[in-house]
Amino acid sequence: MSRAWQSPWSEMDPVRNPFVWNDDGEEEAELVALIAAMVPGPRSEVGWEPGYRFTDAATRLLMDRYGRWVFGWSWAIGEGGGGGVVGSWCCVSHSVGEPDATAAKVVASLLEWRDWLEELAEKFALLAPPADADPEDRSWHLERAATRLVTLVVDRTGAECGWYGLCRTVLKWFLASTGMEPEDAERAVDAAIGGRFKSWTRPSLVLVDTVGEDLAVGLTGRRPYRDH
Repeated sequence: MSRAWQSPWSEMDPVRNPFVWNDDGEEEAELVALIAAMVPGPRSEVGWEPGYRFTDAATRLLMDRYGRWVFGWSWAIGEGGGGGVVGSWCCVSHSVGEPDATAAKVVASLLEWRDWLEELAEKFALLAPPADADPEDRSWHLERAATRLVTLVVDRTGAECGWYGLCRTVLKWFLASTGMEPEDAERAVDAAIGGRFKSWTRPSLVLVDTVGEDLAVGLTGRRPYRDH
């Protein structure tokens, strides 16, 4: 199965990928029942392979029902979850157990992931450079966006294991949301970060500002001309 970090923003963008959730409880109950029937067994009897088969099967079910944006539902915070942003799920060894409880965690994680995507879309729209911005103005907007998005990821993940992978993906998605080709966005972000972010290490304000400026200068050839 594909993972969220492999997906383009076009597949994640809530504007292009609507999600209708029935709040009367019926849809949640139906989804919990479907997922619970897929849980392989009690936690003490679930090994890694059956557990991962279950998460892949749950992902397929969610994807068929709602779309490819669901791929991040299990991208959880910390080492067990791969350095993501979801707090309702951890990993196979900790989150797979009694069927109904496990299914409820999957549903909670799905909704949490959707909330994260919607928050990102709002921030991307607010931080995007104006269409008529000159190179210096565009540079300032790009630096501001990068520093604020990096800070957001750090705050949400606690800079735990692998957090920089989510940071890289968020910056890449932001640039793609402004119209940049995904491959170009990936190269720009990789060049700006340059391996300077580390697991279990909260980056200094100076480092965050440096990465933001490097991204802006790399894309515009101009240094930002205003303070934040």
